[in-house]
Amino acid sequence: MKTLLLTLCLLVSAPAVYVSTLERVPIPESGLCVVEFNASFNSSNRVTWLDELSDCLGRRVDISDRPDLQAKHQIVVLPTLIIFNEGEEVKRFQGNIMMELEATFSEVQEAVDDAIMSSF
Repeated sequence: MKTLLLTLCLLVSAPAVYVSTLERVPIPESGLCVVEFNASFNSSNRVTWLDELSDCLGRRVDISDRPDLQAKHQIVVLPTLIIFNEGEEVKRFQGNIMMELEATFSEVQEAVDDAIMSSF
């Protein structure tokens, strides 16, 4: 139980990091992680509140640097947010035709909370 609480505390305080060819930070296979898939040409529409989500780790993937992850996760719309729990996709939010994410912070946080509760 102490390990779980320590892990949650570390995850809450960890800022989102980019996963690129320069720095191969993996998408975690354990725990809860929200990953933003986007591209540098769409940086004006990045999810600015990713770091504010609680009880999860945040990651950012620039698909122009990581086409392997784009293909693996079937990213066809930017930006796309995927919530992973223990390495498995549990929820996906995709941008609209203007390449803007319509999902709100509250909607994504609720999906994170639901994923946590489903683990018990």
